Amino acid sequence: MSGSSEALLPLGFRFFVLAVALAAGCGQQEPAPGPSGEPEWAAEPASGGAVVPDLDARPVLVAFGDSLTAGHRVGSDETYPAFLQKELDRRGIEFRVVNEGVSGDTTARALSRVDTVLAHNPAWVVLALGANDGLRGLPLDAMERNLGRMIARLEEGGAEVFLAGMMLPRNYGPDYVRQFEAVYPRLAEEHGLSLLPFLLENVAMVRELNNRDGIHPNGKGNEVVARQVADAFERLVGE
Repeated sequence: MSGSSEALLPLGFRFFVLAVALAAGCGQQEPAPGPSGEPEWAAEPASGGAVVPDLDARPVLVAFGDSLTAGHRVGSDETYPAFLQKELDRRGIEFRVVNEGVSGDTTARALSRVDTVLAHNPAWVVLALGANDGLRGLPLDAMERNLGRMIARLEEGGAEVFLAGMMLPRNYGPDYVRQFEAVYPRLAEEHGLSLLPFLLENVAMVRELNNRDGIHPNGKGNEVVARQVADAFERLVGE
């Protein structure tokens, strides 16, 4: 973490600011659940268009997530997947990175996009979702079930999955926070996945690494995120 004035703020207050900023910045409202208890759009097919064939023959690494992946308030060349491509190129790791981040996505909404992700024929998928579920106080059993379904479908489609965890502000209550953060290691163990414990490690709440909303990384922050993802991914492909 930074030695900036942010570090002097009480932890509970800093996490409260984090929650307000991300909830405001991630955009879309959660639709009302249908008769089955799942949001009515959860079972709908992905709405994305056909994937344009690419002449780049390198294996594909898809970054699958929400606004933290899409790059809120930064240009397309300053998202973490864009920096991840540069970082992998610099290290001589032959993968083509595809950004499949959509701002506002919950796990239920992202579940409807799995086919779009698989259309890229990915060798690997970095799965970084769940923050919006937690910040909206959505049921954690549904979040875990949605993530589990995504993992299963991605693996059935031939992709290896690298899971990135999320954290919640402490003012959401110790029980909910503990249960939320336990979802990621439990899924990693259940499915035999490698886990990056927190996507925004060393970036969250560091003022100079985030946009004015205080949560979404700016270009410098996304560079840090990309380096950390690249470090973990390099160990994976080297094993």
